[in-house]
Amino acid sequence: MQGRTEFQQQKLQTYEIRQNQYQNHWSVPLMDTIWKKPLWCIFSAFCPNCVSYINRKQALYGDMTRYICCAGHCPCSGRMKEQECPEVCLGLEVCFCFTQSVASTRWMLQDELRVQNTQCDNCLIGTMMVAQYLACLCDIAACLSGSSEVAELAHCTDNIAQVLWCSVCACMQTQVKVQMDERDQTHRPPPNPLQPPGQQMMGQSAYAAPPQGGPPPQQQGPPQGNYPQYPQYPQHPQQGGQPNYPQYPQQGHPQQGPPQGYPGGPQQMTRY
Repeated sequence: MQGRTEFQQQKLQTYEIRQNQYQNHWSVPLMDTIWKKPLWCIFSAFCPNCVSYINRKQALYGDMTRYICCAGHCPCSGRMKEQECPEVCLGLEVCFCFTQSVASTRWMLQDELRVQNTQCDNCLIGTMMVAQYLACLCDIAACLSGSSEVAELAHCTDNIAQVLWCSVCACMQTQVKVQMDERDQTHRPPPNPLQPPGQQMMGQSAYAAPPQGGPPPQQQGPPQGNYPQYPQYPQHPQQGGQPNYPQYPQQGHPQQGPPQGYPGGPQQMTRY
């Protein structure tokens, strides 16, 4: 219980930072997405799961090794073995946790580009959420009362909430798509925090710019020093003949006697 409370407090602090300290704004407000990218907005309305999958993959710069379930915004994130099969895990996320997948992609992009919502965006999103809660309360009241009038009211409220959800969700995903398209034209992917840096990144930034006005860096050769010279072994000739191996003297190896203190020969060793 304590871990869940800390997780909720951390999320609340993240929301406050995102709303108060981020200075950038979305390139296209929610109200203008239908005019900015109409085909994508229609596609988002009829195939929202596919659009959520595409948006998350683009938000990760196409590198699925960066993938974490729900972008780290849920207690189960990082515990579902996402690195073994990220494509399958992302497909399951957009199918079974669709609402969270859309929100996670949006929050991830906001944290990367320091983007905050406008007052109009917050109003539209808040209205959609209130309609969903109201529809849920009406369904509960219809179940408890058993009245046909309350059931009809709950059905009507649910339809209104679904229309609001589909329209606002499509606009949100289109807004994210437009922002990512502009980002990919000017930004480069940051280093992956889930992988160790490569050899060229040790001790320096992964995207450090070369010094201005100076000569280009030169590749360094091996260190200089007095290293031993290894022998040059003979090479085989390219055409016929025998290799030019060194000629060693045709003499037998001198036999050395046993060291002092040991028996003088094999006859004496048979005693032992």
